[in-house]
Amino acid sequence: MKEIVRLILIIILGVMTMNVNAENVKDKKKRVIVICAHPDDAELTTGGTCILFSRLGYKIKCVSLTNGNKGHQEGTKNEIAIRRYNETQEVKRRMNCEYEILNNEDGELEANLKNRMEVIRLIREWKADIVITHPSYDYHPDHRNTSLLVQDAAFLVNVPKILPEVLALTESPLFLYTRGRYVNRQKPQPDIVVDITPVKKEKAYIIDAHASQIYEWLPWINRSKKVIPDTQEEKIEYILSEYVLKRGEIKENDRSVVEKWYGSRAKGVKTIEAFEICEFGRTVNDQDIRELFPMFSN
Repeated sequence: MKEIVRLILIIILGVMTMNVNAENVKDKKKRVIVICAHPDDAELTTGGTCILFSRLGYKIKCVSLTNGNKGHQEGTKNEIAIRRYNETQEVKRRMNCEYEILNNEDGELEANLKNRMEVIRLIREWKADIVITHPSYDYHPDHRNTSLLVQDAAFLVNVPKILPEVLALTESPLFLYTRGRYVNRQKPQPDIVVDITPVKKEKAYIIDAHASQIYEWLPWINRSKKVIPDTQEEKIEYILSEYVLKRGEIKENDRSVVEKWYGSRAKGVKTIEAFEICEFGRTVNDQDIRELFPMFSN
């Protein structure tokens, strides 16, 4: 009889331990890595989502595969690279994230084996649950090659014999594409939209850290005749108008996706960041996405 009671207690304790472990796994804070081509790309495309993730306790890392050393009309390449590096350090402070810049030349990024191994290393070392990158049909060759490098790494991050010195992942991350400048005609509707209305000014403040781009280079290369404001408050409003609200506008194809994820709260969604699921990573259902994006359930 004592032996039976003992066995029952062992079984009960085992079940309790399994439940605790399951809860621990479920409650583990997720890790997100945004891999883009240039310093500022991550903030412009996913800054609001990263802020929301960070508030949920997620760990965020932004990566630029080039040093951005040609992203200005004045100064030497080295001066530009140093300035842009310093801007990302300010982003780290403002957004509470990690930031890494690879030393590839701006405008010369190649989708080669060396860079593929670097991307695999980045994803593995971060132990990423979510990987975000450019769409493959974007306007800049560095963007397109970044997207291809991440796509090529999506399966290989799980293969132990590939880059064996860095431990392979045991579960595939969810891979996502940001919204690019052009609509994907094969898939005009995003899979996921995130409401960044509550953090739109915070996103503008993070983008403001990239002064060399927002107030100098981008107006010059885009032939903009708009006057850059003088005061900090006016600058934030300028970024909000030109970079956050315009890029976050809800398009006709977005509306049903907003309603899908936000339900009765959809009417309050005014500004979004949109994402497309990359088929080469983790296969997910709606419940999986809601678990990875808890803001949909709030």
